Amino acid sequence: MTVPATMRALQQTSWNGPQDLRLITDAQVPSPGPGEILIRVTAAGVNFADIDQAHGRFAGGPQPPYLAGFEGAGVVVAVGEGVAGLEPGAHVIGVGGGAFAEYMVLYAGGALPVPAGWADEQALGMVVNWPTALAALKPQGHLTAGQTVLIHAAAGGTGQAAVKMAKHYGARVIATASPGKHEVVRALGADHVLDSRSADLAADVLRLTDGAGADLVLESGGGVTFAASLAAAKQVTGRVVVYGVAGGEAAITNWELVYKHQIHIIGLNLGTLIQAAPHIFGEVTEELSALISAGVLTPGQPTMYELGDGPKALATLAARATIGKLALVP
Repeated sequence: MTVPATMRALQQTSWNGPQDLRLITDAQVPSPGPGEILIRVTAAGVNFADIDQAHGRFAGGPQPPYLAGFEGAGVVVAVGEGVAGLEPGAHVIGVGGGAFAEYMVLYAGGALPVPAGWADEQALGMVVNWPTALAALKPQGHLTAGQTVLIHAAAGGTGQAAVKMAKHYGARVIATASPGKHEVVRALGADHVLDSRSADLAADVLRLTDGAGADLVLESGGGVTFAASLAAAKQVTGRVVVYGVAGGEAAITNWELVYKHQIHIIGLNLGTLIQAAPHIFGEVTEELSALISAGVLTPGQPTMYELGDGPKALATLAARATIGKLALVP
């Protein structure tokens, strides 16, 4: 396949946020090194981590100017030295730098095949949202049948997957979302849907659980939502898995853990999980394959934006005005 020398891409020019994303037309097309593949991006996933990175809040993130985005799906056009099992023409999805572009490099060992019969954009979520949701529910959250799980941002890409999986595992699901998204979340199988902006969120969860609280809370909101998550968790045995900071940073003191919230607080970062506990991540990917085969996780239907509309897509996501997955089309 012929690969051009330059390409269109979105470049983050500052840490002032996504409004400083610029569409450039002369970015250098990267070359795959040993163990890497080059793909022609057909769809790039938009994630809250892109927003954090654009504000300089993403630990270990690149310094501006940099090519934005990290989740990409597309067709393999070149392979680096030592790559076996992937040939040009294969459709894959993976995580790397510079996904908001016409071409990107992926680590071959981390690239997953797009399931047969799926369009590339329908696989977005397989390497970010779905494994995050599953890791939060199972290896980190230890969810079992009959337990109650509180899932924040349930209308988003990770939240929707979490609701589907939690119901599959026999849990009772209390979900939160803004009022205009409640019907979408109910259709996923949630037993109760609460207003994510309610000041009485913790009290509502306690009421629905006869004062016991949720066995597991999937916390991605941060900010004021974090306090509600702690108060909504069951004392002593309740777990709060924190995997996002969409609403800003929040804190808890050792005094509060001893005298106010006697609960388990578990941090989850998918990149760290992959590097520090690859055996656990391997179990997660195997289980995801089984869930796809069983029809629990089905092809996604992301809202598509043109590459040049990337700043608009990220601003809409930041405003919590979206449902499900967002994608950019180079």
